[in-house]
Amino acid sequence: MSDKIYPPSADFIANAHINKDKYDAMYAASINNPEAFWAEHGKRIDWMTPFSKVKNVNYSFPDVSIKWFEDGELNVAANCIDRHLATRGDQTAIIW
Repeated sequence: MSDKIYPPSADFIANAHINKDKYDAMYAASINNPEAFWAEHGKRIDWMTPFSKVKNVNYSFPDVSIKWFEDGELNVAANCIDRHLATRGDQTAIIW
């Protein structure tokens, strides 16, 4: 692996969705209180059946298990396409 660092351009930084301070704050929140952090971000998508449990993990070998939003149900087409049609139906559907 290379040790080279390729910093983003000033234009890329200026058009980013968040800045470095916001990223650092979000990262800290995700580490300090992952349940609350991911519960909040889980609300950003539409659930057919809302989740009541954010995560259920067991790191004990051999019964390792990692489950996120396990009691919720999603419809990927509804979240990726349908919910955007009313306001973005005339736009390209690929977001980078």
